[in-house]
Amino acid sequence: MNNLKKDKLNKIINHARLYGFIYNSSEIYNGIKGVYDYGPYGVEMKNNIKLFWWEYMVRYRDNIVGIDTSILMNKNVWKSSGHYNNFNEYFIKKDTKIYKLEKFLILILNKIKPRYKKNIKKKFIKLLNLKKEKKIKKKLNKILKKHNLFNNFRIKKITLMFKTKINTLKNKSFTYLRPETAQGIFINLKNVINSTRMKIPFGIAQIGKSFRNEIITKEFIFRTKEFEQMEMQFFVYPGEENFWYKYWLRSRLIWHKFFKLGKQYYKIKTHKKLSHYTTYASDIEFKYINKFKELEGIHFRKDFDLKNHQKYSKKKLTIYDLKNKKEYYPYVIETSLGLDRVFYSILCKSIIIEKKRIFFKLPKFIAPIKIAILPLIKINNQIVNISKKIFDDLKYQFNIVYDDKHSIGKRYRIQDAIGTPFCVTIDKTSILNETVTIRNRDDMKQIRCKIDSLYNFFKKEFDISFFFKKYIKNV
Repeated sequence: MNNLKKDKLNKIINHARLYGFIYNSSEIYNGIKGVYDYGPYGVEMKNNIKLFWWEYMVRYRDNIVGIDTSILMNKNVWKSSGHYNNFNEYFIKKDTKIYKLEKFLILILNKIKPRYKKNIKKKFIKLLNLKKEKKIKKKLNKILKKHNLFNNFRIKKITLMFKTKINTLKNKSFTYLRPETAQGIFINLKNVINSTRMKIPFGIAQIGKSFRNEIITKEFIFRTKEFEQMEMQFFVYPGEENFWYKYWLRSRLIWHKFFKLGKQYYKIKTHKKLSHYTTYASDIEFKYINKFKELEGIHFRKDFDLKNHQKYSKKKLTIYDLKNKKEYYPYVIETSLGLDRVFYSILCKSIIIEKKRIFFKLPKFIAPIKIAILPLIKINNQIVNISKKIFDDLKYQFNIVYDDKHSIGKRYRIQDAIGTPFCVTIDKTSILNETVTIRNRDDMKQIRCKIDSLYNFFKKEFDISFFFKKYIKNV
């Protein structure tokens, strides 16, 4: 990352911290790397994003329902899901630097003479499939020695799941903090069907915390140890997966682009290297500070999870097909989105750095505060009374604040900094003709508006029902 990119990232981090969006966790004790707290405005914005996702994925559809499963589950869930054996990464320590194995191999490849590269690539692919540190180190040492490259490195296998003890009076057991929310959906499939009488094809969605013991956390909240996921598992008839895969890939991209951060910052990447549970997969990538990286994954999981859970639990997870009179495992299309990454993508493209102000040009519908009520003269009782009445009339429909401290200019700057789209100023003219000034955050233009028209004005400004009506189609 060059100096300009680093400078922008630092400005985002500092601004987000100063104005109550994101803090370092346990900051007074020097924090924990890769763990963050969301401040007063951060949690409001986070909740607005979650609501936008939930309404789009669940509330306005008749073929998706919601669920909220536990963070702690029986450890056998993670054995049957494949995480116990496969959710590991190899890290290389060379001098004071730590690399993921794949990154270390790329570093080596860049130092090898071109005529050897093709052959070395084949060896690296085989090396990545090995499961033991000693074997990997032996093969790697052989390649390094042959090409006279650096040595004296350490390799270590890290399990990315956090292990935790569960105490009882009789004995001690253990489980893991969940590394993904999806498994809670799979093991509740039959419960949901029995409770809701949903029929294939249908989806189950949830929002919740996941935990991964990442050694290399990077770029602010892009990769962290504790994060929040918004996932949906869509169950389909075998043979219909291609239609639904394309449908959800297209549908999720539409959702992201409604933030209006710039269409040029999104692209689709098809996976070549697949995780243990996927048959094929694509990422919706976003250009954050300096390059395109994963924002959301759309995966075809086939029947991997349901088959394994039935095998390990000995509980029936197949569906009976009345038409063909046979049992089958539904196939699964997954949409998996990191809430923190959506949050970060918005911060990256919303920060505006001008000579006189730095502010967040947040999408209006997810801004933490929608309207600020600013009486111009707080010692004038009539102005104060009008201001408080406006505040009381609007506070049940919109998230608003009342602020009568400091000069009006400073109050405007504070609201700009936290991304408040509109400020309403009440002055002496308001007493005479029952009008107020509405100031727009983005261009700082001001208009006069009748007090009794404020609700309708703001309802129109913040209404996004047209989006749901246009793009949600229950196929």
